[in-house]
Amino acid sequence: MLRSSFICSLLFGFFLLVGSVQAQESGNEQVKRVQRTIFIYNIAQQVTWPNASDFDTFSIGVLGPDRVAIDLQVMAQRRQIQGKPVEVVRFNKVKDVQGIQLLYVNRKFNYDINYVLSSLSGKNILLISEDYNYNTSMINMVNVGDSFEYEINKPLLLSTGFIVTPSLENYAVSSSEKWKELFQETQDDLAEEEKQVEAQQEIISERDKEIKEQEKALSQKDEIITSSKDLLTRQQDSILELASQNQLQLQKYEDKVLIEQELERTIANQVEFLRTQQETIDSTNTRIAGQLEILKAQEDEINEKQRILDAQDETISSQKKVNMLLLVIAGLLLLGALLIYRGYLQKRKLSDALAEKNSEFEMQAAELKQKNAELEQFAYIASHDLQEPLSTISSLIGILKEDYDHLFDDVAKQSLQFMDDSSLRMRELIQALLKHSKLGMNQDKTYVNVNTLLKDIQGDLTEKIKTTGAEIYVDDMPEVLASEVELRLVYQNLITNAIKFTKDDVVPEINISAEKTQDKAFWEFSVSDNGIGIPGAYRDRIFAIFQRLHSREEYEGTGIGLAHVKKIIDAHGGRIWVESTVGEGSTFFFTLPV
Repeated sequence: MLRSSFICSLLFGFFLLVGSVQAQESGNEQVKRVQRTIFIYNIAQQVTWPNASDFDTFSIGVLGPDRVAIDLQVMAQRRQIQGKPVEVVRFNKVKDVQGIQLLYVNRKFNYDINYVLSSLSGKNILLISEDYNYNTSMINMVNVGDSFEYEINKPLLLSTGFIVTPSLENYAVSSSEKWKELFQETQDDLAEEEKQVEAQQEIISERDKEIKEQEKALSQKDEIITSSKDLLTRQQDSILELASQNQLQLQKYEDKVLIEQELERTIANQVEFLRTQQETIDSTNTRIAGQLEILKAQEDEINEKQRILDAQDETISSQKKVNMLLLVIAGLLLLGALLIYRGYLQKRKLSDALAEKNSEFEMQAAELKQKNAELEQFAYIASHDLQEPLSTISSLIGILKEDYDHLFDDVAKQSLQFMDDSSLRMRELIQALLKHSKLGMNQDKTYVNVNTLLKDIQGDLTEKIKTTGAEIYVDDMPEVLASEVELRLVYQNLITNAIKFTKDDVVPEINISAEKTQDKAFWEFSVSDNGIGIPGAYRDRIFAIFQRLHSREEYEGTGIGLAHVKKIIDAHGGRIWVESTVGEGSTFFFTLPV
């Protein structure tokens, strides 16, 4: 039991250590993520959009798998932009970007900034980029320590209709040299960290050199000792040689005495010399022994430190691997739990809302069906009854012009002509209203070959196409389940408008195509032209009944054609919208269920 208790204590301490290390490693990155999110919100708050009145929700788009989308969503729960709620949308492809007010893109995901800018042209979308080159984006941010700096491409912002506040402009980086300095500071921080690593390596290298020098000094001292021993050996040989000579000269006493005296002096000198040499050798040996002990202690100390460093490196490496593994596991578990809980809440909320809405829709559908029937009956009766007095007025005007024309002056004749023209326009409007009331009532739907339908329409418009020189290009089109008569009316209105709303010196060019939507549930049809274009403020207004953007002197018509088209598409379960650039042309899109 003591053993199991000890193991539990070790595991508890280990997890505490892992948590502290992980907190230290992620702290700087967390600060930078918060700073980035605040910067994006603050910049958006200080920019004025040219179409600010057209949107009720402020939408932020994020390109690529950037986790900044999560940070922006968290911030959106407690902060608004321009006084409007914020939603965050992620895009994987540049061509899919639409329906947002701000787009964020980071250079690390390798998106071409010029292609991004060209794709955003005319969409009133503010581009905020990170770590791109100076003056290549609308607003560009760069990492500086745990914060950011930014630069503003004012000419590009002005050309796209955006207006920035003076405070935002004053704190922006105003030159490419300052921008380069910010990048250099970031590089210097990285270089400083590399220098610290190199310094640690140099310390270890210096210690290795000291050990080698000490080993060299020991080798030199060994050579000195060997030299001293050789000298002592030579002196002993010299003494033996003198002794031998002394024995050869015993016959001469005086010489013998002199030799003995000389030998004594020589021996005394040699003994003194040997004693001195021995003392020197002993002293040298003592110093060498002391230095050897110091070197051995230093070597033991170095080995011990190296062992500690190796153990620390191994421990740190193991801790990092364990920390990363635990972080991944914890992240996956947390993410799974959040997704499951979020899905549960959404399903529960949607289920309750759906039940309530279904009840409301059933009541509204019944009420709307009754009102639509009453409204259509009223429109039919009103239009039919209005034609009778209008015919009487037209007949009386004709009688006055034929029988009493010689009695009227020019002003009266002109007034009669105005009355006649007005009654004719009134008749056209009544007939158009009568026709509009009947649209969408045809429930007989068949599979219609759109290729054949478009060929028939071009045959009907042959005279108008020849007169204007219009060029019509049609891609391979599908078969759809629809009312052939009403679908013919849709294409006939869109093609006629494309030919009509074109400058006099421009040859009409019309492109017609179709493709499936991403969910494969709808066909998305498009009709593009090179006409005069439609201002953004009027793109919804044109689908209302009797709404005209130009006078009858400029372009003829009743202004009900696009209202017909919208009613037909709505009755078929689709939707219609337009994208346009003034002076360059328009593209009308509509969908029909597959």
